[in-house]
Amino acid sequence: MDSLRRLEDIFAHFPGIGPRQARRFVYYLLSKSPSFINEFTTLIEEVRKATSTCKMCHRLFMGKSATSLCTICSDMKRTQTTLMIVARDSDFETIEKSGAYQGLYFVLGGTVPLMDSYPEKRIRLQGLVERISNSLSVSEIILSFNTTPDGEHTANIVRKAIQELPLSQPITVSILGRGLSTGAELEYVDGETIRSALKNRK
Repeated sequence: MDSLRRLEDIFAHFPGIGPRQARRFVYYLLSKSPSFINEFTTLIEEVRKATSTCKMCHRLFMGKSATSLCTICSDMKRTQTTLMIVARDSDFETIEKSGAYQGLYFVLGGTVPLMDSYPEKRIRLQGLVERISNSLSVSEIILSFNTTPDGEHTANIVRKAIQELPLSQPITVSILGRGLSTGAELEYVDGETIRSALKNRK
């Protein structure tokens, strides 16, 4: 595979990007000046170096922390009894921007396709189990996934894993209320709908 096709293939692996859009990205970059390309690649390297992964919620955040915790996980003013599980960092951003939720998060790292028999290869299931098992304060877990077949399948996997834990205290597991239409992706949901879905979780 030549370099042009390889670059198209890389863009095609971006979420929501197909082969035609990937090709447009490549030709757009090829039409730009060398200074633009240099700035583009430099920014990617700088952002990568400046980004850390929170050891508790596993989301990416800008900056370095002495405790390896993001500002959300290190904020004791947040509601420590509620843990929201989301698939991706973009879902976290959408919910946090709504201002409707003040608890903690855990980013799974993706969802599990319906026919996939090995969820532990797709998501941070073991990390989630350890996070819940080591917590002395969490009393409610909110499953916040896209209302798609893969999202529903992932929610069932997570719910089953939680139910099998030998917990010292009961934990309520809820899902976002159906203010979210079937097939909706959290990343593109507006703040008012998020607030409604949280209020009507069950």
